Amino acid sequence: MKYLITSALPYINGVKHLGNIIGSLLPADVFARYLRQQGEEVLYICGTDEHGTPAEIAAQQEGLSIAEYCQKMYALQKEIYEGFDLQFDYFGRSSTETNKAVTQAVFKELDQNHYIIEKSIAQYYSYEDKRFLPDRYVIGTCPHCQFTKARGDQCDQCGHLLDPADLISPKSAISGSAHLELRQEKHLFIDLEKLEPKLRAWLEIKEKTWPSFSVSVANKWLNEGLQARCISRDLEWGVPIPKAGFEEKVFYVWFDAPMAYIAITQDWATATHQSSEEWKRWWIGEANDTKYVQFMAKDNLPFHSIMWPAMLLGTNTPWHTVDVLKGFHWLTYEGGKFSTSLQRGIFSDVALKLFSADYWRYYLLANIPESQDSDFRLGDFVGTINKDLVGTLGNFVNRVSALVGKYFNHTVPDYDPNNAYIKLLQPQCEKLVMEIDQDYRELNFRSLMRKIRELWCLGNEFITEAAPWTLIKTNPSAAGEVLAVCLHLIRLYSYISYPIMPTAASKIFSMLSLENELINQCDYKKVVDFNCLKPNAPLQPIGLLFEKVSPERQEELLKQFAMS
Repeated sequence: MKYLITSALPYINGVKHLGNIIGSLLPADVFARYLRQQGEEVLYICGTDEHGTPAEIAAQQEGLSIAEYCQKMYALQKEIYEGFDLQFDYFGRSSTETNKAVTQAVFKELDQNHYIIEKSIAQYYSYEDKRFLPDRYVIGTCPHCQFTKARGDQCDQCGHLLDPADLISPKSAISGSAHLELRQEKHLFIDLEKLEPKLRAWLEIKEKTWPSFSVSVANKWLNEGLQARCISRDLEWGVPIPKAGFEEKVFYVWFDAPMAYIAITQDWATATHQSSEEWKRWWIGEANDTKYVQFMAKDNLPFHSIMWPAMLLGTNTPWHTVDVLKGFHWLTYEGGKFSTSLQRGIFSDVALKLFSADYWRYYLLANIPESQDSDFRLGDFVGTINKDLVGTLGNFVNRVSALVGKYFNHTVPDYDPNNAYIKLLQPQCEKLVMEIDQDYRELNFRSLMRKIRELWCLGNEFITEAAPWTLIKTNPSAAGEVLAVCLHLIRLYSYISYPIMPTAASKIFSMLSLENELINQCDYKKVVDFNCLKPNAPLQPIGLLFEKVSPERQEELLKQFAMS
């Protein structure tokens, strides 16, 4: 079995907020790191989603061509994700010639198989701009909440899905002109109703391995009845439609964007100088040895559980479709929504200037919106960092390091591998590690984070009760036994925590000077070993692992990010 992993393609318009990071990118990275650590063959593919109206509008606002804007934002986003320690095997783009070829090929097969239909729809024409306006090029007042900056597809304030004709006082997002007229315009649609039997049969098989949340979203759409979906837009930027009469139109971004997973895999194969056929090992044939796992926030689930599978099922190519679709709810911000368009919340570039990646990775995963929406609050972030990273893991590692340095000259103390301390701790550690291993495999992130913290607490409770600082006065060898056990726990913590906090875990690991072990390679079934450190082996100083956030610093942050 090999694992193909994809996360939602972050949209190109601007820097992404923390909700985008935890909504798909970070959990996918954690799963990929864990699998690689276990020796599995893994391919983690991602990239920027670069077509659609927001890219055109953002480029216009910055006075750049769309291509220049996308290149600039691609480089910036890539740098930020590297700062978060997201370890993609390849981070590509949806605007490549490769994706153009894949998208057009899939469309042609759908068209040949009679799953593409033509319909006329009412669309706003702007006299000022001398063009038809796609949904996001129309802004106005939301009829549900009276928000005055609602877009023609959705209101950012209340979340209602909209049609441009629903807006009150509509105007052009390009020129601001209200001189608009609804006209009939011919567009292309994918006939989802005709594809529904194939989709239902496919879902009956796939849902056996999907989390219940993703299954419920897919079934909700199916049970409400599928309607033909428009796949063409009046834009200049996008994948051209290879069909007579539609040469001036491009594909709707949601048609070409998921095809980019396939195209980016092809680009990966080219960039890594592999066979031009290497990408097919991952994408062709439902019965091949690939397990395809997708990570998505809930607003993307309908497209990846219904729309994209329908597109692939309507072709003659035996595409390997998703085996596990892991969906997440939303991370909210101080009781409201994160919003890229409104710049509401903490964004990923700013986050990395405040604290290093491991602080954010730990907190976001500990509060991941797995079964329901979860709320980001600065006070809770600071409290979690101070309690878990500083007070629990950091405190244990630094206490042990200091005591070993003070009493045993920074070397591993002598110990009996069958001592009473080990006999007490080993079964507890083995039980927790097996549960953690299962949670990693089954993508149970909330449970995983609780058990990792429980494992850290085990060490703190042990050293407090054993009190080697007292034992050293009357029984130095027993004190050495205790600290040797603690050093073995530190080794265990570094392995188990590595997919979550790779930088901090690697720093802890380096303290032990392990010559024949690699932190990114281990079998969790064998990792609980209290007889692997050599007595008298030197230990390396690592300094302070995490820094406590002071009340003064917390107050500064609260003022900096106070809600307006």
